[in-house]
Amino acid sequence: MSATIIAMVVMLALIALEVPIAVAMLITGVVGCLSVLGWSPTLFLVGETAFSTVNNYSLTVVPLFILMGNLINEADISRELYRTTYRFVGHLRGGLAIATVLACAAFAAICGSSLATSAAMTRVAYPEMKRYGYSDALATGCIASAGTLGIMIPPSVALMVYGIMTQTDIGKLFIAGVIPGLLGALLYVGAVVVYTWRNPESGPAGERSTWTERLHSLRGIGSVALLFGLVIGGLYGGWFTPTEAAGIGAAGAFAMVIARGRLSRKMLAQVLRETAVTTTSLFFILIGALVLSKYITISGFTPWLGGVLQGTDLTAMQFLLIICGMYLVLGCFLESMSMLLLTLPIVFPLVVSYGIDPIWFGVLIVTLIEVALITPPVGMNVYMLASQIPSVPLNVVFRGASAFVAADVIRLGILLAVPAIALWLPSIT
Repeated sequence: MSATIIAMVVMLALIALEVPIAVAMLITGVVGCLSVLGWSPTLFLVGETAFSTVNNYSLTVVPLFILMGNLINEADISRELYRTTYRFVGHLRGGLAIATVLACAAFAAICGSSLATSAAMTRVAYPEMKRYGYSDALATGCIASAGTLGIMIPPSVALMVYGIMTQTDIGKLFIAGVIPGLLGALLYVGAVVVYTWRNPESGPAGERSTWTERLHSLRGIGSVALLFGLVIGGLYGGWFTPTEAAGIGAAGAFAMVIARGRLSRKMLAQVLRETAVTTTSLFFILIGALVLSKYITISGFTPWLGGVLQGTDLTAMQFLLIICGMYLVLGCFLESMSMLLLTLPIVFPLVVSYGIDPIWFGVLIVTLIEVALITPPVGMNVYMLASQIPSVPLNVVFRGASAFVAADVIRLGILLAVPAIALWLPSIT
């Protein structure tokens, strides 16, 4: 077991030296397998893992949902979603920030990416909040935090990757993320209310809209609601598989781009290029994680670690609290998707040995990843937002996001105490 522990330490050292995490995992897995199996079996294992990963039909769900999100982003749906939510709540204190949270939740339902959700809402919501005199901390912290809903509310790339890595039903994972995602949005709204109650000048009220204006604004988001209902409703009703749902979603998003007159050769080329780059990067990391996972299995490290933990007489809840603490610490240093793929090969077999429901655990892990996206020093959503608004110092964005981290901790506590929040919908499908 000491060789496996040394291998893990070397891998973390490579990551600290800014070696790409996919390369670090692949090197560790290959060298480890060589030490146990020798050259020929290791080369076969690596080749077979790479081929079976990219040749797996079920994995086509990944590029299709990524394509759907990129097309939706180009259709400028975020602007209409924000306009609609603003009409209903913009007149409240902190109303523009509340509208941003609600618009992020709605955009997440057709996007699947936290970074894309935050990027889209930064362009739309930040200028409006500044126009009404909102503080930079509240405006940027709200956008960065609410953008994390993109990886919880389905379709979610993170839940897809978790399902692929753990052989868990992706459709049920998507359905399980609905209520926790809505709970997250509700708690973020609560965070805005508390923030503006303590600092009223940070989020003044906007203009009040008439009911005619509110109802008229709903017309602009009808196509979004239809697309979400078709994709998630089809999954929930068992009408089609996740891969089929992804194909229908991508086709629907393409139709929306055409209907809105935003299709051009340059735009389509850019969307396809971004989809290819994102998918390739994700698959490279996935292959590295799978090779590492096979080395860990071959070395017997997971059974050994499981025996150590069982020898300590930890309960399932105590084990989960340790896992939560580990992810919160790792989230301060590792990018979210890399953290998920790096830890699952070690953590998930232990989860199974404790009899923990894999669907509920998937939702819990994605919630922890959401926190990682907005915590220093490596909060990807924060860095992305700061790159779009260079006039706002990074520490101001982190300070604004801290109130929303508190909301996420409350959500974690609720999920740990009441697993039915994530398991009720999957249980009735």
